Amino acid sequence: MKAMIFAAGLGTRLRPLTDNMPKALVPVAGKPMLERVIARLKEAGFNEIIINVHHFGEQIIDFLHAHADFGVNIHISDERDMLLDTGGGIKKARSFLDGDEPFLVHNADILTDIDLSAFYQHHLESNAEATLLVSQRETSRYLLFDPAYNLHGWINKSTGEVKPENFSYRKGDYKELAFGGIHVISPSLFRYMENSPWEGKFSIIPFYLSVCRQTHIQGYPLQDFRWFDIGKPETLKRAEECYTQ
Repeated sequence: MKAMIFAAGLGTRLRPLTDNMPKALVPVAGKPMLERVIARLKEAGFNEIIINVHHFGEQIIDFLHAHADFGVNIHISDERDMLLDTGGGIKKARSFLDGDEPFLVHNADILTDIDLSAFYQHHLESNAEATLLVSQRETSRYLLFDPAYNLHGWINKSTGEVKPENFSYRKGDYKELAFGGIHVISPSLFRYMENSPWEGKFSIIPFYLSVCRQTHIQGYPLQDFRWFDIGKPETLKRAEECYTQ
């Protein structure tokens, strides 16, 4: 089973911790967040992992070598010349991720005890081409799903902006859920990335919104599991408190 970990981010919200190290190596209760994510993926049966690198990328490569890749087959997608964002990062790694089986994508700064095997199996048993972990939490930007958790659109509550183009939003028509930084993608979805504007640097969420009318993009609601976005000092502190208990 294949997975990709996004570890190329600049980690600007975690400065000064990230002034001299990549965000993915910031420790959480004594272990770098990247190590924790790799362990969770390995536990769930993912044995082929590709990790993208950019900010202090050589530190991540050295860290992996020093720990013998934690007993899994780890590959590097080198973005040190240009940071490609989430969509561009996935597309750059296409030669590794392509094939007959779906792959899981996991942000390095997301820690959760969700059952990743069950999440992956849910995607396999559906007819979706992408399955997104989502949750009910307060934010300004929401993905919009019908009662069956099929993706229809997106809204920025602060500005009123909606996507995709010509999408009609009416309050109460959709479940408003926040993306949780973990998703499963079927390689067949790459066919939609072959043309402009999906070249070079681009985010995966606008891509999903552009194709959700043509194919099945679904949400997977987070239930009673811990979930932390540890890209900010306050959430890093909460995660540390939780993981030291």
